[in-house]
Amino acid sequence: MSIKSKAPAPDQEAPQARMTQRLPPRLQVLSPEEAAAKKQAREQRDAQVRGVASIHEMRDAIRQAARSLPEISEVPRMGRLDAAAFQALAAKGLPFLITGVVNRWPLSALTPHALRERYSHLPVRARVGDYVNTAFAPDRAMQDMSMLEYLELVSAGTHDLPPYLGNLELRELNSLCHWPAYFRKMGPPRFWVGPAGTVTPLHCDYDDNIFAQVWGTKRIFLAPPHHDEYLYPSEANAILFGSPFDPEAPDYEEFPLARKASMIECIVNPGDMLYVPAGWYHQVRALTFSLSANRWARAVPLALNGGASRQS
Repeated sequence: MSIKSKAPAPDQEAPQARMTQRLPPRLQVLSPEEAAAKKQAREQRDAQVRGVASIHEMRDAIRQAARSLPEISEVPRMGRLDAAAFQALAAKGLPFLITGVVNRWPLSALTPHALRERYSHLPVRARVGDYVNTAFAPDRAMQDMSMLEYLELVSAGTHDLPPYLGNLELRELNSLCHWPAYFRKMGPPRFWVGPAGTVTPLHCDYDDNIFAQVWGTKRIFLAPPHHDEYLYPSEANAILFGSPFDPEAPDYEEFPLARKASMIECIVNPGDMLYVPAGWYHQVRALTFSLSANRWARAVPLALNGGASRQS
């Protein structure tokens, strides 16, 4: 007895088709020559976008400027700031928390239940497996699925390291966020969703960053840019460097220089917005189920007096 398979109707195929079309392409295998050419082209593009002659020179300037920073033991908390006040404070090159902004967003009223009910169809790409130790590898494990499938996977609780939705563009949520115009030019909003135990390991971005904690609580460790000499960094790309050191479980036998690194612990609560200056190393762990969002500047870092060009 033969069974003929029935072709799915067009409307049955549509959700998966939309998911395939909307997610970014997976890693392409390139020859060494192609990889080098792509890297050079990206660095030139990154420099042009940020209005600098060289990303390498910008990184060096950030690290050099950080050497004159005062030591801090905690991240200060500020009330609402307008753009001018934010830029003046950010020009000092130190992180700080802002209250009274994120809790006014419509997104803050969204509950985990509403996320599941209203946005179950969204295509997402989850970090799975040992995504902490492979965080900055080009071939780290990722899995494409819907938001509903991700939430059900998390609910199953069968993973030692919970799957994580990190650094995703979820454009359907953009209208629910009212980002202050702190930077002259910003990249698109990125969203981070996951339960307690999800981690982004220690790394630095050479762009200014505003990080909004919508709901849930996270613990963040921060270290200044010039302490990279103690953190054994490796380059993921010209504006992203990762460190194998874990400030939550420090292994000073393997990483003895890390004893010299200044680590500042910061708890971000619902409604908090954290400013992370360009070049500052940070590690992020969710302490509860969390929804976060961030945006990176695409301009000269404010610690290098980039704020003066905001109105250009």
